[in-house]
Amino acid sequence: MVKIETRSVCKSYGSVRALDDVSLRIENGELFTVLGPSGCGKTTFLRTVAGFELVDSGRIFFDSTDVTMMPAHKRNAGMVFQNYALWPHMSVFDNIAYGLKVRKVPKDEIRRKVESVLALVRLEGLGDRNPHQLSGGQQQRVALARALVINPNVLLLDEPLSNLDAKLRLEMRSEIKRIQRELGITTLYVTHDQEEAMSISDRIAVMYRGRVVQVDSPKDLYFRPKTQFVSEFIGQGTFLKGTVEGRRDDVYSVKVGRTLFRAVSADPTVSYEVGEPVLITIRPESFRIGSGEGNEVNCLVTHVSFLGKSQRILARFEGEQVVVEADPSLEVEVGASMRVFVEPSKTLMVKSS
Repeated sequence: MVKIETRSVCKSYGSVRALDDVSLRIENGELFTVLGPSGCGKTTFLRTVAGFELVDSGRIFFDSTDVTMMPAHKRNAGMVFQNYALWPHMSVFDNIAYGLKVRKVPKDEIRRKVESVLALVRLEGLGDRNPHQLSGGQQQRVALARALVINPNVLLLDEPLSNLDAKLRLEMRSEIKRIQRELGITTLYVTHDQEEAMSISDRIAVMYRGRVVQVDSPKDLYFRPKTQFVSEFIGQGTFLKGTVEGRRDDVYSVKVGRTLFRAVSADPTVSYEVGEPVLITIRPESFRIGSGEGNEVNCLVTHVSFLGKSQRILARFEGEQVVVEADPSLEVEVGASMRVFVEPSKTLMVKSS
């Protein structure tokens, strides 16, 4: 297994800058996800690492080996495509064995390796079936087995779960995580689905308009976003535009409409000046209803959604939407006034863009 490093990688298609100075380091054995909206450059980045696209500038390394100009078939990378890309006329066994046959691996070794990887992805006994005889989840497992059977140095997955229904996506998330942990293989995973990325990743790089805007653990991305885009893209929340009124130690006073909030910088390395416009972000679970300490928000309930383990309450405050996650047993009526509280330490500021 190897680590992957990209240094100042750029790629353009005509006037469109798909990758703009992308530098990332993916550690040996890490499950690293590139997350972002459609068109942000994440799939282009994956394809440059795979060798399917050549960069305009910058370098790509597997460990200390410069693979920037190396053909895809020499990088020893296993690729799982969004649409599975299985041969419809071949059996499951032959689909998985294809890469080994191209490498002229002896037949006995091919059978041993294919049977071993079928067991790994829990498809024992299905080698004689054709892809059309399998469910979507099973086809995805075949695609994963085909990528792994060649014993790749790195595993690359491009939106691998986007064609599955919700139940299968949850199942395959767990399977991909299990297999990756079992093999300890360095894995680069691309998705636009925030929940998917948060649930399986060791670290996540958030991309926007061809640039990496933050690299962090899922927990730090959620609770310590460094930009307005990351704050709004990762999960739901309350986003309030305000102006810095003052500062005492690490706590700022921020005016939102007629209300004064106490807040802290989401990025401790970033400070703010009096009069500077900022965005306050508060996660739904950070609010306390009815009583508490810290910032008090008096708002009007506009919508209530029952989610089973919780309920999501939408309310209006100073012309903006407030999102609160509450106990499902709490009685909340649309049109009622609601007082919620949030601690200053959970009232985060990012630069307003």
